[in-house]
Amino acid sequence: MIPSSTPTGNATAAANTSHQAATGAASDAAIATPLAGRHAVVTGGGKGIGMAIARHLLAHGAAVTLVGRDRGTLDRAVTELTPLGQVQAAACDIVDATSVRAAFAAAAEAFGPIAVLVNNAGQAVSERFDRMEASVWDTMLAVNLTGTFHCTQAALPGMLAQQWGRVVNVASTAGLIGYAYVSAYCAAKHGVIGMTRALALEVAHKGVTVNAVCPGYTETDIVRDAVTNIMGKTGMTEEAARAQLAQRNPQGKLVQPDDVAQTVAWLCLPAAMAVNGQSISVDGGEVMTG
Repeated sequence: MIPSSTPTGNATAAANTSHQAATGAASDAAIATPLAGRHAVVTGGGKGIGMAIARHLLAHGAAVTLVGRDRGTLDRAVTELTPLGQVQAAACDIVDATSVRAAFAAAAEAFGPIAVLVNNAGQAVSERFDRMEASVWDTMLAVNLTGTFHCTQAALPGMLAQQWGRVVNVASTAGLIGYAYVSAYCAAKHGVIGMTRALALEVAHKGVTVNAVCPGYTETDIVRDAVTNIMGKTGMTEEAARAQLAQRNPQGKLVQPDDVAQTVAWLCLPAAMAVNGQSISVDGGEVMTG
């Protein structure tokens, strides 16, 4: 028998300790970057909520493709986010199915099959219902609902092939309640919620989850445009117009992009596997009290 105090025993103990340390380090890394090896696509990813979402997905270890129409905006975002991880841009118009398929195929060629899709791109136009042109109605449904459909159809086959995937649709509280003067936007976002619930049931046994996050008034270009519109129609100051929107939130403030991004990122994690077909409000309690 060789006593444990011999060099051989010490070497064995040291080897075991080294193995345990390596195993522990690998486990810690997996916990810190649970999306390592996953490819995430974020539409409308060049600024605002989309860019905030991209930051969090990169922090969780995902490789991220930013999708949008404006190549310059996307390239600036890529430059800013590159120190955080693997990120690229793919310019396309989500209203055009052919453009979407080409962009998503190129993205997958570079970063691998798409495992996470965040449908964040959207647009809002304010107009009184009886004055609304049919073209406005069509555009709101095309951008906010049909675009989500095109992107999801393009990404879903790769998820089903992997038997793992996350689709998160950034809807709006406008998908849960009504707001005056944005009926087309509300109709489109209600459609996104309906699509979320239906698709979630279709893929529930295939390793894929589909959820929606519904922000209230959030510090984005859409809200800045709403503030400008209120000022123009009422003569309010910018401060008063912003306060009017913020007061809908029981917390008395506008939601911040990072508030939304953290919720979206959590839904993309392996730990959120049991959350499916949900529409999660990020609104300070507005929907609950409204």
